[in-house]
Amino acid sequence: MARWLFGLVGASWLIAAGLLAACNPPQAPSFHATALDNPQFAQDFRLKDPSGRERSLADWRGKVVLLFFGYTQCPDVCPTALSRAARVMELLGPDASRVQVLFVTLDPERDTPALLREYPPAFHPSFIGLYTSVEETAQVARHFRVFYKINPGSTPSTYTIDHSVITYAYDPEGKLRLAIGHDAPAEAVAQDIRTLLGSQVK
Repeated sequence: MARWLFGLVGASWLIAAGLLAACNPPQAPSFHATALDNPQFAQDFRLKDPSGRERSLADWRGKVVLLFFGYTQCPDVCPTALSRAARVMELLGPDASRVQVLFVTLDPERDTPALLREYPPAFHPSFIGLYTSVEETAQVARHFRVFYKINPGSTPSTYTIDHSVITYAYDPEGKLRLAIGHDAPAEAVAQDIRTLLGSQVK
């Protein structure tokens, strides 16, 4: 009788423990940046790299992708964002090989493939510049909820561009997970990337 009672109590305890675990699922990881819960935008792209090859997010499956919109003649915001990204790669050490930084130009008229081949890698050799036509650039920007506005300059070729300064972060499965603000420190970005690299949350 005692053995039967012990077995009954033991089984009841296991059932209760299972129910408790079911009521307390693993919590999602916390991030410094703004977490995006199942966003219905910026899910993919079809853009060209400097060699003219069409690229999409699938090309970097298995890596965390950081994607930023800008233009090479940007006086401050873009160089700052790319410099931070380079610092992040330095902080990540060996994990940097599992990260891809993409720079999408909003200025395809001036940002030629030759220029994009040189500009992003000037900050880090792994960085890649992407582009498309003027018309498709506007479509891509809308899909990614990126605002930009061309401000005329003193000559037709000296215009500037106001634009959004958010960096998007995709997890190794290609899912958009984070919106990283321009003022986020490199250390916080590196921590978030490590979390994405180790996250099992889908």
